[in-house]
Amino acid sequence: MIWLGWRQQRTETLIAAALLALVAAILVPSGIEMAHAYTRDGLAHCVDMTQGPTCGNVVSSFEQRFSKYTALIGWFNLVPGLFGVAFAAPFVLELERGTHRLAWTQSITRRRWVTTKLALAVGSTVLVAGALIVILVWWRAPLVRLDGRMDGSAFDSQGTVIFGYSLFALGLALAIGAVWRRAVPAVMVAYVGYFIARIFTDSALRQHFVAPRSLTWPAGQAQPAAVQHAWVISQSVVGPLDRATCLKQGAASIKQCLALSGGSIHSVFVPASKFWVLQGIETGLFGGIAVALIAFAGWWTLYRE
Repeated sequence: MIWLGWRQQRTETLIAAALLALVAAILVPSGIEMAHAYTRDGLAHCVDMTQGPTCGNVVSSFEQRFSKYTALIGWFNLVPGLFGVAFAAPFVLELERGTHRLAWTQSITRRRWVTTKLALAVGSTVLVAGALIVILVWWRAPLVRLDGRMDGSAFDSQGTVIFGYSLFALGLALAIGAVWRRAVPAVMVAYVGYFIARIFTDSALRQHFVAPRSLTWPAGQAQPAAVQHAWVISQSVVGPLDRATCLKQGAASIKQCLALSGGSIHSVFVPASKFWVLQGIETGLFGGIAVALIAFAGWWTLYRE
């Protein structure tokens, strides 16, 4: 049964392997180049962000050099969903074609057939998601040392959340397919649902997982250590800002102007120390929903057939 299940998802396995190969082909050469540049330019000395304008210029130049790749990484958030819906397709296809009934007339019980098929889909999804995590974590390592991993696409490509994303897409496609019995429409609707769920979580939900902190400091001072590498939810100027007066006093920048006018910076943020807390909550959220959806797909197939 297991051998047959693997054979029935050969196409989906090849698709997932091709996606991983494409990601690796893009990121491995640039990752090697970025690691060499990080070492050659001595950026390890700039990690604490207290080395003055020289470090600031070097770090800025480094990040600008690889900015096209960091922008591309954001699109890789689509890949976990593709893994999930791809490995759901063989299960739904069998339901659509009715070939599962033939298996049930043999020595294989309904429960064994459903359990084996779903276990293969889950195992395959977890395997390719783990491979994607390894590639992304390795590639982003120099940038994480400089900027942390709390903001933007950095959080989505680190830790365990990719497991949750992939399994959520798998569970959604399985649940829709088990009821609808149409593989292509079910996969398409599930992927749209995955995309909407990801956008909603990133833009509106994640900031409520833990209570943010707030901090205010004089504009003329360096950014406090607590805010460095944090996820900054909002940041605003507090206090007077008379640009004309600043110019008369010889202010060369907005920062100097703020310092001369007595302004402060107010920041609302989630500190970098909460990274694994956020990862655990988001992985648990998507993973828990995935387990419920997969269980529903199995139950519906067993008892509503």
